[in-house]
Amino acid sequence: MSASKNTKPHNKISGHKTHFYQHKWFIVTVVGLLSIILAIAIAFKVSPWPGALVIRTVFNRGGAKTLAQLEQKLPNYPVKVIADQAYRAHDSDARLDVYIPQSTAKTNQTLPVVIWTHGGAWLSGNKKDATPYYKRLADQGFVVVALNYSLAPNKTYPTAIHQINDAHAYIVANAQRLHINPNKIVLSGDSAGAQLSSQMAALITSPSYAKEVGIQPSLKPSQLAGVLLYCGIYKMDALAHPDDTLPKIVGWGDDVSVWAYSGQRSPEHSQVVKQMSPYYHVNKDFPATFITGGNADPLTNVQSKPLADKLTSLGVDVTPLFYAPNHQPALPHEYQFTVNADGERAFTAMVNFLKLKTAP
Repeated sequence: MSASKNTKPHNKISGHKTHFYQHKWFIVTVVGLLSIILAIAIAFKVSPWPGALVIRTVFNRGGAKTLAQLEQKLPNYPVKVIADQAYRAHDSDARLDVYIPQSTAKTNQTLPVVIWTHGGAWLSGNKKDATPYYKRLADQGFVVVALNYSLAPNKTYPTAIHQINDAHAYIVANAQRLHINPNKIVLSGDSAGAQLSSQMAALITSPSYAKEVGIQPSLKPSQLAGVLLYCGIYKMDALAHPDDTLPKIVGWGDDVSVWAYSGQRSPEHSQVVKQMSPYYHVNKDFPATFITGGNADPLTNVQSKPLADKLTSLGVDVTPLFYAPNHQPALPHEYQFTVNADGERAFTAMVNFLKLKTAP
């Protein structure tokens, strides 16, 4: 007796079709993925927008983290806040916040003002990112004004410069209402904000430079009591040339930031980049300067220290705060917003500088 087998004959044609369609699906998938990757790569090459959005996302997260830490570690100082003042007509980006000591807000007294321009690589950041820090500074006997300005690549240079100049005009025009002494003004900023503030100081104290940029400064040199510069960029051409000693991602980020803000694809060859670099335009009339940067901040040795040295060589009153290379803990970019021993040291040094330069 033979056993019967209940099997179906193998369909070679059907099997070949299955393999064909699987192979075709694989090819289509790979081609599709490669096309997407190529499109993304091209987009990053032809426009600053993709890279700028990546950097903005990362920086905004960092700003939120900094704000949360400051809110957690600093008390709620008795300060009156006048928020979201429109300093420029028909410009939704042109807003500022004012911080006034509560005791002063109840009088007719005026105080020296610190005008703070926030950082964020010109394409991120907000005037509220360091609110507790501004309140603490106001509590030391100053009015603090925190500015917003248009971010790149939405707007490019020199939009922010003209906005900040208009903010200066607004502050002077409203000085009495805001308890501000218009003859005791200190320009300040961190990172990109330090670049903007130092450029404004150079424009105010150099008529030939202001003419080159095409701006009429709202402030007179005599109104400037000083400048506070934290972890800034002062030689934009140096930022446009990636530093081979740094991780490639840092060099890429620097390149995208300069591209987004300047509007120039090859900014290292552009006269615009030299024009926006305060290092090349400061003179002996530049205001008294407090300047600092962390020992682990890649900008310190190539940006902050060279500017401090140049200002000193010109005879400008410079108060530097730098740290030994082996200082521990290593102090990163924007170290001043960290509430620790070194952050406290920087804050105390800043307040001492302000009180000295704004004294009657």
